[in-house]
Amino acid sequence: MIKAQHVSVMRDECIDLLSPAITSHANPVVIDATLGLGGHTEALLNKFPHLVVIGIDRDMQAIEIASERLSVFGDRFISHHSVFDQIAHVAQQHGYSHVQGILFDLGVSSLQLDKSDRGFSYAHDAELDMRMDKSQLKTAADIVNSYAPGDLVRILRTYGEEKFATRIVESIVKEREKAPLHSTAHLATLVKNAIPAATRRTGGNPAKRTFQALRIETNDELGAISRAIPQALEILDIHARLVVMSFQSLEDRIVKNFFQEATTSGTPQGLPVEIAALAAKFALVFNGSQGPSEKEVAENSRAASVRLRAIERVAA
Repeated sequence: MIKAQHVSVMRDECIDLLSPAITSHANPVVIDATLGLGGHTEALLNKFPHLVVIGIDRDMQAIEIASERLSVFGDRFISHHSVFDQIAHVAQQHGYSHVQGILFDLGVSSLQLDKSDRGFSYAHDAELDMRMDKSQLKTAADIVNSYAPGDLVRILRTYGEEKFATRIVESIVKEREKAPLHSTAHLATLVKNAIPAATRRTGGNPAKRTFQALRIETNDELGAISRAIPQALEILDIHARLVVMSFQSLEDRIVKNFFQEATTSGTPQGLPVEIAALAAKFALVFNGSQGPSEKEVAENSRAASVRLRAIERVAA
């Protein structure tokens, strides 16, 4: 059994941001759309004794571990196995048309990174899997071994921002013609050897961008975010907040664009008064994004890249 005592990134900041609507509602409900090992949910349930949290995760192993961890809260915690792009349906299924807060902690979870046999890490040899939901059929190995070279190049460039995508894919295609690729270590070595030596000496492990790209494609991560954020905004109660943590620029850009659109008035520029029917229904809790404190990064290196954004519903 994996210990559930992991470090939740920006836990206190997230709780503070979600607090206003929770404390002002008689029977508040929050959706933790990325339950993981349950650290944020545990902190919320401890702080607000009248709160119910619905925890969504596509990873059944995460749900099992979090459910055991949170069993002390009884029916105040509800788990749901699903991709978070089903968030509106999940809320409705449990009897809620609107909720008083939503939290997203995007990207790969500590559980998935730390379990080497899940195939997310280039630092340990394992099956080239990368599925967040083990019940889904497509694995990273399927992508590496069956996608056309042009599609692989596009994935590495778009999702990994890998400037040596063509060289890496040429190496992959040459190797898979001999035998299918199934090993994370084998792929990491191919990537390393395909990248110029001078580049390999800087910027960390050269396989990082390729592994990120394959993980995103395997789990349709960016597509899921694009489908989930509009639903999350729609089911927010008045004065409820959506809080999102992103760990790489592609995720954060999607969130930023949705937040900008939601907080922009439809009143034509130049009019002296706001047209009430066209006024924005949402307002940013703070401008831009926030990062972790130096203290948190020192205690938890995985927090270093996080960007936190928050938005509040201000009108029906």
